[in-house]
Amino acid sequence: MENIDSNPGAPAVNSATGTVVAGVDTRVATRVATKPAAEEEIDLGQLFATIIKYKWRILLLAITVTVFSGVIVMNMTPVYRATSILLIGAEQVTPVSFEELLGLGSNRKEYYLTQFEMIKSRKVASQVIKNLNLKTHLDFIPKESFVGNLKSDIRIWMRGLLPFLPEQRAAVLPEEEQNEAELQQLINTFSGRLSVSPVKKTQLVKISFESSDPLLAAVVANAVGDTYIEQDLQAQMGLTKKASGWLTTRLSDLRIRLKASEDKLQRYLEQEDLVNIKGVLGLVSNELQQTSQQLVVARNDKNKLQSIVRVINEYGRDNLEMLQSISEITSHKVIQAIKLNLSAAELKVSELTDVYGAKHPKMVSAKAELAITKEHFASQILRLVEGVEKELNSNKRNVSALEKELVSIRARFQKVSRKVHTYRQLSREVETNRQIYDTFFSRSKETEVTGDFNSAVARFTDRAFRPSAPIHRKKTLIVLFAFVATLGLGVVAAFVIEALNDTFKTQGDVEGKLDQRMLGLLPLVKTKRKASLITYHSFEEDGKPFAESMRTIRTSYVLTQLEKDSKVVAVTSSEPGEGKTTTAINLAFSFGQMESTILIDGDMRKPSIGRHFNIPARQPGLAHVIAGSETLGNCIYHDEQSGIDVIPCGQLPGNPLELLSSKRFLTLLTVLKSKYSHVVIDTAPISAVSDSLVIARLTDAVIFVVKSDDTRIGMAQHGLGRLTEANANIAGVVLNKVDTRKLSHGGYYPSYFGSYQYGEGQAKVNMAVAKKQAKAKKKRVKESAA
Repeated sequence: MENIDSNPGAPAVNSATGTVVAGVDTRVATRVATKPAAEEEIDLGQLFATIIKYKWRILLLAITVTVFSGVIVMNMTPVYRATSILLIGAEQVTPVSFEELLGLGSNRKEYYLTQFEMIKSRKVASQVIKNLNLKTHLDFIPKESFVGNLKSDIRIWMRGLLPFLPEQRAAVLPEEEQNEAELQQLINTFSGRLSVSPVKKTQLVKISFESSDPLLAAVVANAVGDTYIEQDLQAQMGLTKKASGWLTTRLSDLRIRLKASEDKLQRYLEQEDLVNIKGVLGLVSNELQQTSQQLVVARNDKNKLQSIVRVINEYGRDNLEMLQSISEITSHKVIQAIKLNLSAAELKVSELTDVYGAKHPKMVSAKAELAITKEHFASQILRLVEGVEKELNSNKRNVSALEKELVSIRARFQKVSRKVHTYRQLSREVETNRQIYDTFFSRSKETEVTGDFNSAVARFTDRAFRPSAPIHRKKTLIVLFAFVATLGLGVVAAFVIEALNDTFKTQGDVEGKLDQRMLGLLPLVKTKRKASLITYHSFEEDGKPFAESMRTIRTSYVLTQLEKDSKVVAVTSSEPGEGKTTTAINLAFSFGQMESTILIDGDMRKPSIGRHFNIPARQPGLAHVIAGSETLGNCIYHDEQSGIDVIPCGQLPGNPLELLSSKRFLTLLTVLKSKYSHVVIDTAPISAVSDSLVIARLTDAVIFVVKSDDTRIGMAQHGLGRLTEANANIAGVVLNKVDTRKLSHGGYYPSYFGSYQYGEGQAKVNMAVAKKQAKAKKKRVKESAA
């Protein structure tokens, strides 16, 4: 009994006890527990299934683009490329050194990069276009693009369709602006065909040009080099002429300035009567130095004499003993001589005293000589003191005279210094003007000498020749690349579309996003546009797959409700058009094949059960029973083909929610449960009204229907959330209108509706289900009796 149902969403049944094994709940719990880990991994099978799903569209896109690329490649005009080689000069050859005047510094890497850009400049391109008259060549005549033609055709078509629209006229530009615009377009085309590439580690540069005309390609490649060299020579000549003119103008101004400064210096010399300004300044400086030295000596002598006089005055002029102690007096030569004579006289008297008496003539003579010597010593000291005072007065007069002379000399020196300072300023100005004049004069002569000499910035090492064969374009590689690129783009687009599609497509989507078991799926049945499914489609030959799917859903539902007394089941969906009514009708048909079943139209807003069973709208139904205007027997209609009973909605009530919330509706359900084994109620969509929530609380189970590739995940989650809040018993989810071809291609349910059809296997399943239902019913009867 483990293989009662092939639906993986149904639980397993224990063959010994007949109870539902908790494998389903365990699997769901495990899936929920491992859900975050699974979402972090990349499902390669899902990616492969997406590619298989969109494979024909991807392949069609790749083939279309490849064919279009092949047509374009095959119709491409052959292009020829010609190349010339230039040698860029490292230095400008000049006979004299005045590069700084022209700004020609070429010993840097930036110099070569600048030359490369100058070759590609718009100025060179414009000159080549004019010289060769390229605007008349086929390569440079503007061609109408496919997009431009399409826009023009659309504009004409819109004008014919809507003639009242104002006609858009292009603005007419002045002739000069038109010519400039045409030239710029020609330059852009020219630059797109021109390529300049330097040869590494050399001064060579390659100039290449591509054209459909091989001769033109060679001519343009050479013309670009010639034009570049010619424009550089013209630029050098222009710079030389400009520099020469500027030097001539500046030289004239400098000559006038030099002459003015020289005249100013000469006038100053004549005004101050200066001949040899340096000699005069030296003479006055020497005189000032000598006078200063004399004054210093005189002041020193004066200070010494003043000190001696001060001591003399302190000792007194009559105190010879004290005066003799003055070193300046005793050190005088006269005093020294007298002191020697005095010492000799005293020695003589001393010697004679030992020999002779006091009155001896020699003794008397010696004493008289000693007395005379002492008098002479005293008189000389007095005379020397007077001489010191006289010398002091003379020295004072000398110092005063020297000070006056020094002041006079200083005044003369300052006057001469000011003249020298002014002279030096004027001389410096003359010298500076002369140096500047000489520099500009030499530069002017250099410019005159070299003005007609200009060296070329580059020269040809190889001129371009006419190519014999076009550029080899790898057409096969281009087409192959277009195919592979489009194929990859199509796969990426498929992944993006699949990622943005937040609808339900597989059982994994239902169980993973809604955390609900899936009872089964209903295949998509092709009908006419805006036509609903035929009510009795499951009874027809081509409806067997649909009937098989419905029986699988019935089996899954019964197996999940074996331990419950679930007779009343409501079928609802999140929004209209998801197939809840079709699911409810066919579920009732499936139940009716085994047991008594009644189908109720609980959608009192937009009822459709009566229309499916051709029951007139005037006939009484559910609204009349709940309102009490009709008996239950009058509102039940029996369908002969399916064998089920049907209660339509009847007349549309004004208060459907109040009727469904009344006790009479609950009583009606209780009565029907006692008469029928299964009661199936078709309800209104949950997102539209709250009628389904009221019915869901009164039923034993709720089946939620979602439409494949249509119902948004968020909408379904919101509807199930409302049912959960209403404490409804959600039996599971039915995935409706599933395109089985996509499922088979995607590997979700391979050959689900192919070889496996309704037959002996399904009959065994139905018998097993019936036996288990009977056992469960007997068990409930015993329990109620106890």
